[in-house]
Amino acid sequence: RTAGELGAHAVLALSFPLHPPGKPEKSRAAELLGSGVPTLVVQGGNDPFGKPEEFPEGPYELVEVPHGDHGFAVPKRAEISQEEAVAVITDAVVEWTGSLG
Repeated sequence: RTAGELGAHAVLALSFPLHPPGKPEKSRAAELLGSGVPTLVVQGGNDPFGKPEEFPEGPYELVEVPHGDHGFAVPKRAEISQEEAVAVITDAVVEWTGSLG
């Protein structure tokens, strides 16, 4: 929401709180849609503050950490390990930052 006035060249949103848990009607999507700069959102697949499928289409890139919660923790029974979840995050951020030029 402050990217433009602060002179940011890009925004990296890790576990963006799209809405309070259980209250999708209180969406903060406008903050993402209006950033005005390249934006990457990395979101856990089970984040109670907004699952990836709840995000509107927008001028931003969205990467899902499968089974991840708001802190990107994945259950032990998930088909992805915690180390693999961290790799999803770091690989996405490295690729995205490299594309910024």
